[in-house]
Amino acid sequence: MKETPLSNCERDFLLKAIEEKKRLDGRQTYDYRKTKIVFGTDFGCCFVELGKTRVMAQVSCELVAPKENRPNEGFMLFNIELSPMASPAFEQGRQSELLVKLNRQLERCLRNSKCIDIESLCVVSGEKVWQIRVDVHMLNHDGNLMDAASIAAIAALCHFRRPDVGIQGDEVTVYSPEERDFIPLSIYHLPISVSFAFFQKGTYLLVDPCEREERVMDGLLMIAMNKHREICSIQSSGGIMLLKEQVMRCSKIASVKVSEITELISKALENDKTARKAGRCGFAESMPQQRITALKKDETAVEMTDVSEKATDIIQKTEAPPSITTSIQELTTPVPGVGLVGHGVQNSWGIDEDEQDEKEVSSDEEAKMEMEQKQVEQGDVVELSDSEEEDVVVLHPETADRNYKNTSSSSHQKGPAGSKKKLRK
Repeated sequence: MKETPLSNCERDFLLKAIEEKKRLDGRQTYDYRKTKIVFGTDFGCCFVELGKTRVMAQVSCELVAPKENRPNEGFMLFNIELSPMASPAFEQGRQSELLVKLNRQLERCLRNSKCIDIESLCVVSGEKVWQIRVDVHMLNHDGNLMDAASIAAIAALCHFRRPDVGIQGDEVTVYSPEERDFIPLSIYHLPISVSFAFFQKGTYLLVDPCEREERVMDGLLMIAMNKHREICSIQSSGGIMLLKEQVMRCSKIASVKVSEITELISKALENDKTARKAGRCGFAESMPQQRITALKKDETAVEMTDVSEKATDIIQKTEAPPSITTSIQELTTPVPGVGLVGHGVQNSWGIDEDEQDEKEVSSDEEAKMEMEQKQVEQGDVVELSDSEEEDVVVLHPETADRNYKNTSSSSHQKGPAGSKKKLRK
């Protein structure tokens, strides 16, 4: 998925704001975003927040065979993953140009600068060495991924501890943390990358550009430096021509930012060390615990002296609501799809008068049938049946003999399908 291009209005707005030395998040030209460093439960796990840009770095180790030409040196591997979770512009399992660029810059910043003693990773010369792997995962993309990745990687390497190893003859024993304490890596210095964005062909300069500012920039300059003001790597992209004065100016700004970030990393390591001694460590412990229900409430002073006067003024200024009167004549015209029934209103439910007459006739017939049923129950009417299935019903015992003779003679004449007769007194 490709990035959604900016509209011309938004692009012009961003460039106009940069010309007036204003930024979208309210920062000044040389201001860095707020940086937060948190270490996980395992050694070598680090979370870095650079504004809204979030990065996670994890360091792991493995015993492997060394190179033939360098039998006493270990390995340093770096891998950056741009997942679609960080930005919809990133695609899973595809190496984009940005991914290759970030990987190369991170290798120049950390491995080529010799910040870690690689020879200390040797276990048995020519047979076993440690391979250190740094995996950097982008959790959220809001610009300046290189700076966030370099801070997370170097902080995770400082926090990492490798297992201790024992050698007895040809056997190599890797001890667990219960048997021996883990050993930290031998780190000489902390190289940190600082990015500079140029606009209007190098006329304007911004430090730590956000994602919107990166879209409208003309070029980018990344300088990796340590706190001793030693430049570890420098890379320019975008095809702009920079003057010597501009590069020197950026290097001076980078030296100040690198010293601040290095101090922040050292403080984070000290805090994590203190927290581990107290038994409270990890990402979950670093999150502030907030309750939904508050036990205390803040009181706000409210002026209540002239409440009655304001209330009377509001009542006087308000207008009376208009009276709503609806006559029956207004309801006689039905709206399409709406039926009206009521006193003095024309019936619009689609029922004709003929159907009403039929209903009245049916009601009269039902009344007659009810009257006849009542007469049968009172004994005025005797109903006899001569069918095979039904028995003879005698309602009056005094006339049973006479009625039985008449019914029996009629049954012999008509057969089993004889009809019913009604005898009245």
